This record gives sequence, C-alpha cells and structure tokens, in this order.
Amino acid sequence: MPPISYLALAILIGFLLDQIIGDPRSWPHPVVGIGNVIAFLERHLNLGSSKARRQRGILLTCLVVGGSYLLTWALVMEAKALHPLLGLGVSAYLIFSTLAGKSLLDAGLSVLKPLKLDDLGEARQRLSWLVSRDTANLSVGEIVRGTVETLAENYVDGILSPLFYAALGGAPLAMAFKAISTLDSMVGYRNERYEAFGWFSARTDDWANYVPARLAVPLLLLAGWLRRMPIRRAYQLWKRDASGHPSPNGGNPESVVAGLLGIRLGGINIYHGKPHHRAEMGDALHPVNAYDIVQCRLLVRTATWLSLLPVLLLAYVMG
Repeated sequence: MPPISYLALAILIGFLLDQIIGDPRSWPHPVVGIGNVIAFLERHLNLGSSKARRQRGILLTCLVVGGSYLLTWALVMEAKALHPLLGLGVSAYLIFSTLAGKSLLDAGLSVLKPLKLDDLGEARQRLSWLVSRDTANLSVGEIVRGTVETLAENYVDGILSPLFYAALGGAPLAMAFKAISTLDSMVGYRNERYEAFGWFSARTDDWANYVPARLAVPLLLLAGWLRRMPIRRAYQLWKRDASGHPSPNGGNPESVVAGLLGIRLGGINIYHGKPHHRAEMGDALHPVNAYDIVQCRLLVRTATWLSLLPVLLLAYVMG
C-alpha cells in the first residue's frame, strides 16, 4: 500500500471512529496514560526554587512529548512489521484517540439539556466539568457563554490541531501534540504551584496551536456560510477582536463564532472567588440564550467535517 494511501486512510478511519463512537470510557486510552505519567513526574520534579522548577518544567515537557512520540512511533512500526493492515489499524486507533469531536459536542449537549429544563443547578454543575472558572452562581447567559467559548476554543485544540499534526506526521506526531495539550491542561496554570513549573508547557501549547488556530478562521467562516450565518460581520469582528484575547490563539475561533452567532463572548469570570476580566469578543446583537448552544454545536459539527478535506490534502502533499 503506498505511504500516502496508508496515512490518508488511517486519518479517515480515525476521524470516522471519533464521529461515530466518541470516547468510550471502558476502552484503553493513551491520553489517560500520558496524564498518569505527567502526574507522577510532577510530584517528583516540581520542587525547589523558582529557577529549578522552570528548568524541571522544560525537562518534563521534553520527556512527556518526546516519550509520547517515540513510544507511538515504535508501536506503529512494530505493528506494520507484523502486517500492514495491523499497522493501519493501530495508526487509525491512535489517531482516533487524539480526537475529541463527538465528545466535545456531547459536552455542549450535556449543558444544554438541563438549561432547556430550567435546571440551572445541574447546568452549572455540567459546565464546571468543562471550564476552570467558578460556576456556582452563573446566570443562564453566563452558562451559555462559557459553553460556547469552550466549544469554539476546543474546536482547535480537540479536533483541528490533532488532525493537522496527524497529516504532518501520522499517529506519532498527533500523539505528541496530545501530550502537549495534556501538559497544558494539567500544569499550564498561573498560580503559585505551576507558575514556574508549567510555563514551558503552556508556551509549547501556544506554539503548537498557532497555525491550526488560524486555519480555524476560514473553516469556521465557510461553515457559517453553509449555515447561512453572517460571515462578513464575523470576519470583521475577527480582525477587530481576536488579538485582544489573553491567549495568542483562543481569540481566533472565539471571535469568529461570536460574530457568526451575533453574541458577545468574554467579560468577567470568577476564578477561586476573584473576578478576572477577559477580553470581549463580538457584539451583543441579542441576549445570549440556550439556542446559541444549539447553533454553536451545529457550526462546530459542520466545521469539523470541513476540516477533513484540507487535512487529507495535506497528507497527500506530505506523502
């Protein structure tokens, strides 16, 4: 089987598996193993002075990302040596394990369902599983805003970026990206414990998502056009607002989604009881409501399927 056919087919199978079955809890998942390794190393390395923690944080990132790449590469090569079809199956499964398309949409739905039943307590609880901000006292509009922001930002981190790196370097590079993303979610915080230790992990995540976050803009705009949304306004708001986001990447998908939905994202978030202002994205053309989650889920689903074409094309070019 020619290499390009092998890579493209592995990506396609992994993508379809993610869309159909999502993230079965009972299945073995490599990312769980990566998380366990990070937790173990963090306990043993996150010690000493601020300078020492910064140096050990770099070591942590190199060990976890490099180890994830090499172990995945060795597994795929061994499977290919046994039989090409086994190698294809292993590659497809590993790529599938790096994607979060269905689980992301399911997460949005898990917040939407109690909102439709006016069960704010349950909606706040479900949102707390998705975001790090305090959710105990959020209004309906704030719950919706948090959900839409999560869907928009994680379209890049959970779907487009792993597909992009799978096209560049197959399952090993996709898994290396997933290791970077997991590091950021576990140690990439600006607090006393992780400020020094996790800074390199957080910066690496920014670098890894830089190109995919910008590729997300035309894909989301195309998805908006297909769904008859106002893409011209969304494009203008992207140019106006994206750079104001505290993340070098998050403002790209969030500002486009805000423009397509006609709502304002960002504002005041509460973290550990303290208010923090997040740059505002978009214009409030209507009050934020539960229907915006419905629209955002449809938009992200459409953009997810649109992502497949350029990814397969990139796999062809790389081949």
